[in-house]
Amino acid sequence: MIHAGRGFAAIVAACCLASAAAQAQKLPAGFVYLRDVDPTIIQDIRYAGSNNFVGRPLRGYQAAECVVKREVGTLLKSVQEELAQQNLSLKMFDCYRPTRAVADMVAWSRDGRETPAQKRYNPAFSKADLFRLGYIAERSGHSTGAALDLTLVDLKVDNSATFDPARDYADCTANVNLRAPDGSIDMGTGYDCSDTKSHTAAKSITAAQRRWREKLVQVMARRGFVNYSKEWWHFSLPGAGGQAYDFPITPRK
Repeated sequence: MIHAGRGFAAIVAACCLASAAAQAQKLPAGFVYLRDVDPTIIQDIRYAGSNNFVGRPLRGYQAAECVVKREVGTLLKSVQEELAQQNLSLKMFDCYRPTRAVADMVAWSRDGRETPAQKRYNPAFSKADLFRLGYIAERSGHSTGAALDLTLVDLKVDNSATFDPARDYADCTANVNLRAPDGSIDMGTGYDCSDTKSHTAAKSITAAQRRWREKLVQVMARRGFVNYSKEWWHFSLPGAGGQAYDFPITPRK
């Protein structure tokens, strides 16, 4: 009877473990949570909250976690190790993006409405023009796990300012002290700013802002990442993409 009891307990324990494993998020082969590769990389996954141009979480973002292809995560860890020697850090704004979130963006751009808060992200034109101007696409490299939105953080300064949804911020092209805080180095515009000032080689930014953009491009390029010329924050890794995925981003277990 003692042995039978122990056997029953073992079966119950095994069942509990199996149940927990079943509940845990299983990423497709080749994908990883960046936090498991390098927990020192700062994450501010914008589409999991309200601090973005849509003003709400996008479909498929059930957790504020950066998910990437394993190869991409390994290279980001290498970038972070170089930056750490200079008291700098990467900060991730977006990584893998489910195709349902891309469809959510498309629907938003065509709904015919635009609030003042949304207008902060595209101050010079209507959101209906975002497709024509190349700021939103019906297919995104993010959905392959090989595209990233990121910036740099100076770890020597106070980055504690946080986004206040009740505050009336200036648009994303304004002075860094007037626009919504990113908790990062001033690159000349805020993240997701649909404006010519966000073009990586824009002439309308200061010399200091240009140097920081160049530094970001260079440190990423040394690992093979390519910048998108219309968005200083957007990088992709050629050859690491492939098919687009639609699995949701769920809490990391």
